[in-house]
Amino acid sequence: MRIVFATDSDYEYIRNLDHHISESLILKKIKDNEIFILRNQEERNIGWMRYGYFWDNTPFMNMIWIDEPYRDQGTGKQVVLFWEEQMKQKGFNLMMTSTQADEGAQHFFRKLGYKDAGCLILDTQPLEILLTKKLN
Repeated sequence: MRIVFATDSDYEYIRNLDHHISESLILKKIKDNEIFILRNQEERNIGWMRYGYFWDNTPFMNMIWIDEPYRDQGTGKQVVLFWEEQMKQKGFNLMMTSTQADEGAQHFFRKLGYKDAGCLILDTQPLEILLTKKLN
């Protein structure tokens, strides 16, 4: 697997699967190098990870997606560790993400060293668990 910054040519792939962000923001995040694309050996897109900044100063992973055939093979772990290393090189030492309480992703992030840091309660959604990780 190879991890690269998304380019304009990846826009359709992301737009067709990521329904949690406006189409115009996808293009901005691509331009700002805030989306990583995962590619298999045949250079086919198999997933992505996008992030932003909580309070404009703490890297916050907004979304990670792995195509079904590539799940449970360590692909997600690889992209999270890659992102952490990228952020560490930029001088950050605290990472954040979140997941809904009814999603299994919370266990994935805890296995990678993320700790529960609080929650958010919205009227129409399950409890949102905030998770943080300090980098060495």
